[in-house]
Amino acid sequence: MNETNSKKQLPPKEERHKLFGSVEPGPRTKPQDKDKMADLQNTKKDFLFELDAVGVSNVKHPIVVPSHVEPKEQTTIGTFYFASTISQGSKGTNMSRFTEQLQAYYNKGFRVDIETMKKFTKDLQERLKQKDAELTVEFPWFYQRKAPYTGNIGMNHADAWLKVKYHHENGYDIKVGLKAKITTLCPCSKEISEYSAHNQRGNVVIEITLDPEFDEDKQDWKELLLEAAESNASARIHPVLKRPDEKMVTEQAYENPRFVEDMVRLIASDLYELDMVKQFHVKCINEESIHLHDAIASITFDKREE
Repeated sequence: MNETNSKKQLPPKEERHKLFGSVEPGPRTKPQDKDKMADLQNTKKDFLFELDAVGVSNVKHPIVVPSHVEPKEQTTIGTFYFASTISQGSKGTNMSRFTEQLQAYYNKGFRVDIETMKKFTKDLQERLKQKDAELTVEFPWFYQRKAPYTGNIGMNHADAWLKVKYHHENGYDIKVGLKAKITTLCPCSKEISEYSAHNQRGNVVIEITLDPEFDEDKQDWKELLLEAAESNASARIHPVLKRPDEKMVTEQAYENPRFVEDMVRLIASDLYELDMVKQFHVKCINEESIHLHDAIASITFDKREE
């Protein structure tokens, strides 16, 4: 059969569009210039209630993350949440202002550090002409990890986030958080068994309220929270382990058994001793190796209420 004769004879693209519902443009009667358009969101009336938050979420954007450990500068993707309260007398907000400001900061090189996020939030509050503004940015943070015996280097990562609220009268409220993975070995299993003990991967979630005067140039909050989680675990997680490394990690875990209850109390103790931490929430979730369920424990503590 001739290949040319076997091809479908399709109508032109414009006709295909019409076939699936496209129609000719109708008459244009409304203004196209912005200054002549109605601005419904800027309407001022009594709209019954003040709104806790109005904004945009799940905004993904390239960011630069500084770190005190290698790699000391990394480009990654941040997921943003932006919002402000809305007074009872305002109908709404101009959503484009959130992403316009994000692009403006990106054009100047968008580093996700505390000082930049504080300035961003204050600028946003002024731009929105509201009494406050807030942002949250979540991102993966990568860090080099050496094997304990051979020193072989690989790359680990943790999920990090930074939350900044600014109020024109009350100032800043800053929270940072980290979700890191660790190894835990069951104390009960070690105690009752003739030999060996079961272990599992644990997920530690830490969120703290920072002192507004915290100096990020002197300390990296990501590194501090990671150390609080890992130094209290049965063992750390490593991307590269040769046999001598595996022997060390296995023996270390056996020597440092931990329940989830132990984990959150030990981490809380470290956070309590850090002056820059004003309030903290710690949670540990163990993916149990001999059960289908997870084991959990958590602590919330506010040092400002002592």
